Amino acid sequence: MNKPLRRVAIFCGLLILALLIRDNWLQYVQADGLRTDEHNRRVAIERYASPRGDIIVGGEPITGHTTTKGDFQYKRTYKDGAMWAPVTGFVSQAFGANQLESIEDGILTGNDDRLFFRNTLDMLTGKNKEGGNVVTTLNAAAQRAAYEGLKKQGGKGSVVALEPSTGKILALASFPSYDPSTIAGNGASDAEAWNKLQKKDNPNDPMLNRALREVYPPGSTFKVLTAAAALENGLYEDADQNTETPLPWTMPGTTTELKNEGDLPCEDATLREALRVSCNTVFGKVGSDLGNDKMLEMAKKFGFTEEQFVPVRSSASVFSEDMAPSEVALSSIGQFNTAATPLQMAMVSAAVANNGTLMKPYMVDELQAPSLDTIEKTDPEEMSKPMSAKNAQILQSMMETVVEKGTGTNARIPGVTVGGKTGTAQHGVDNSENPYAWFISYAKNSDGSSPVAVAVVIEDENAVRDDISGGGLAAPIAKSVMEAVVKGKQ
Repeated sequence: MNKPLRRVAIFCGLLILALLIRDNWLQYVQADGLRTDEHNRRVAIERYASPRGDIIVGGEPITGHTTTKGDFQYKRTYKDGAMWAPVTGFVSQAFGANQLESIEDGILTGNDDRLFFRNTLDMLTGKNKEGGNVVTTLNAAAQRAAYEGLKKQGGKGSVVALEPSTGKILALASFPSYDPSTIAGNGASDAEAWNKLQKKDNPNDPMLNRALREVYPPGSTFKVLTAAAALENGLYEDADQNTETPLPWTMPGTTTELKNEGDLPCEDATLREALRVSCNTVFGKVGSDLGNDKMLEMAKKFGFTEEQFVPVRSSASVFSEDMAPSEVALSSIGQFNTAATPLQMAMVSAAVANNGTLMKPYMVDELQAPSLDTIEKTDPEEMSKPMSAKNAQILQSMMETVVEKGTGTNARIPGVTVGGKTGTAQHGVDNSENPYAWFISYAKNSDGSSPVAVAVVIEDENAVRDDISGGGLAAPIAKSVMEAVVKGKQ
């Protein structure tokens, strides 16, 4: 072979070698990445080629599917979509997915590795692939009571209800909301609906999950946590011991008096009386006397400063460190930097109702294969123990006084013991905007156990300012949610 031909042969050999290397690189190294790449249309076609599994509440699906024309054969549908959107999230052929639809996507599509054996058998037998189910802890009656209560009230707001003994989420409502069915496809109408839901075009931000992602100043509902800190740290030993609280009381390091909301009997009031009428002076002084470190320690025991995963992520609630004594006083009555999600305040109420033990909140009870066999079951898990049982029961008696003859009488349920705490939290610079109305509560059975704890927050820019109160706006909604759970247990 002459020299030019040898060079051509070598060059062609190198080209073939490069082609083989590239082919093997694509088939064995990049194959999985290319197969799952979001820009690979075959991935999307395969994703919607079979029916998606369902999200289940009380044994009934709250999701479904319908067939469509075009490459994508199946589209997600929702029953009472706006009511359940904070639980389900959405799955869209055009815009992806979020919340449970995203977190449990592998089960719902049937692509989870734990379904590999079943999928292989189905392939061998010629059976079409199916998605599994996500069984939630939600209570349909409680969710409807929460959502309808918020809708009737108007404005914005959210409700969270927990089962104190397990941490199961029974209701998770947010208003205003949206119907995920309107954005489930990939057509022009879906794009139009999507744009109308974006905050830049809709200041009400209906896609915001206010129950988990919004943090609000908790106002006087935080006094329950401050009372817990007072009892746990031995500052006061029982609910009926007089506190050493002057009136007026000037916050330490300042010349500023901490005001109460009206002419209240707060001078040297007992913890019970101070919670009943909601004395700022008493609980501000309690927080200041305990100090930043002890108040922060108690807040952390209840779940503050950390995100929660239920499994949807919930924003971290805030209680600051390195505060001046006056700032600790304000923080201890739910003002200054203190901020909490509705989930967080439901956790506070649930821990008190559960005799001082806080259970980790969760909303997925089990994951099912298409055959309905259980793939994974969630077991209740203790998260912390903020209070002793003795002190929790003292605090229960205080919260029950609030409902019996205090600011929370609108939450009374005939024949049921209810404990609660109202809150009206400042909003805006110098409290210039309408305040937030809060109510946290629990219902108790005759044996002392509690089937439900609730947190409600209302933000209504259109309400008459003087008419805004936790007892007036939020307590009736909490009552309806508690009634729904209690009646369901009877």
